[in-house]
Order: sequence, then structure tokens, then C-alpha cells
Amino acid sequence: MAVRTWLLDTGPLIAYLNRRDPAHAAVAARLDDFSGQLVTTGAVVTEVMYFLSGVPGGPVAFAELLVASGTRIAESSDPTWVLAAADLMARYSDTPMDFADATLVQLADGLGVIDILTLDRRGFSTYRTAKGKAFRLVAGSLSG
Repeated sequence: MAVRTWLLDTGPLIAYLNRRDPAHAAVAARLDDFSGQLVTTGAVVTEVMYFLSGVPGGPVAFAELLVASGTRIAESSDPTWVLAAADLMARYSDTPMDFADATLVQLADGLGVIDILTLDRRGFSTYRTAKGKAFRLVAGSLSG
């Protein structure tokens, strides 16, 4: 049996670490109950670190979460990845799509994974993999 794999977007990671975030309880419940492989990209890690940089202990708490959960981090700074991400961002400019989202779409293709923990319902309900697959929002009722 294959291990369940979820892609992780920026919003849920920040909500998980911020008890005052409106989505904290729902995200924490989903993540705490999940048994499988969590995967994200270096771009998402950079984005989370940026948003937590002004929160005392935020970056360390995030890094500890990544280690404790065994989250795999896919590199997203190879020039060919950056170009493919830029192409995706141009294709979805009306949504819009940021670099971290584009790298997650690419990672979904590479891994054959469409389950994603995200608070970006609009974006990930619109985005498609290169094979035309829609994403499955594993926390569809979350808001934030």
C-alpha cells in the first residue's frame, strides 16, 4: 500500500504555528491526525520563514515542526524549475499564482500527488497539473 502524501502550502504552516490564526484549530486537527508523508518546496519554506521572521521564536518553531514531522522539502531553485514556475505564473496571472504555488504545482506533477493542505481555495481549485489533474483540497472547510 502506498504512503499517503500531502503537499503543504504556506498558509496552513503559519496557521499551525499561530494559535491566534482563525484556521489554527482546523489546521492543527488535520495535521495532528495525519499519518503519511508531508512534502513541500524550498519556496514554501522561504515564504513561511519570511512571514515568521518578526515572530519571536517563529522560525525556530517552524524548523522544529519540519524536523518533527519528517517533512520532505523539494528543491525549487534549479534554473529550469524557476523558468517552469515563471511560465505557470504567467499562465495563471488572472488567479494569481505566486512562485511558491507554482513550485507546488510542479512538485505535484513530479510526485503524482494531488492532495494539498492549503488555505488558498481559489488558487488550488483553479490550478491544474501538467497532466490536467485538479487538486484535492484535503482541508476544504478551512478558512483563513
